[in-house]
Amino acid sequence: MTGQVRTVDGRVAGRRGQATRQKLLDCLSEMLKSSPYRDVKVIDVARKAGTSPATFYQYFPDVEGAVLELAEEVAQEGTGSLTGLVAGRSWAGKSGRQTAEELVDGFLTFWRRNDAILRVIDLGAAEGDKRFNKIRMKILNSVTGSLTETVKDLQAKGRIDQDISAAAMAGSVVIMLAAVASHQKGFSGWGVKQNELKPNLTVLVHLGITGRKPAK
Repeated sequence: MTGQVRTVDGRVAGRRGQATRQKLLDCLSEMLKSSPYRDVKVIDVARKAGTSPATFYQYFPDVEGAVLELAEEVAQEGTGSLTGLVAGRSWAGKSGRQTAEELVDGFLTFWRRNDAILRVIDLGAAEGDKRFNKIRMKILNSVTGSLTETVKDLQAKGRIDQDISAAAMAGSVVIMLAAVASHQKGFSGWGVKQNELKPNLTVLVHLGITGRKPAK
């Protein structure tokens, strides 16, 4: 945790207060893995953290406010980890296959690690909550911008069709990655094994960005 942490009434929290606040967030994050977002109550989070509802309200206005804090933390993590998977990377030859593989693996891993809070972000965004939608777009934009530049660069080099909209292609690839990543467990219902998902998704991503199948 960096910077000053303040209570709801604007006071700067000391070291002990910061630790209590973080414990409340950690407990909430754990509860979201097994309970629907709307079923989580302040008293349950406080009890799990070994404190009182009054203490919870010192740091968060309500459960939703705490969930938004968690969502922002996940967005910051995503911006850092996902951007590095595409910025300045080569999409030529075997390097292109590796870039596509690492991008796919990065998305799948990030979504598995943060599945609970990402489901809440998607739910809030789908319901039209601008706060959650802003966070969702922050995560997706961390990759979309770099992929858009990649497509434009490939067009400038004459490697892909000039009629393709770079932003539309990059955005479509990122949305596909996010959708597949959020549905990983569901593929088993279609008879798809987990070890089959990554290589096939890699082919689709590479095709989308370069117009070609990845090199062997």
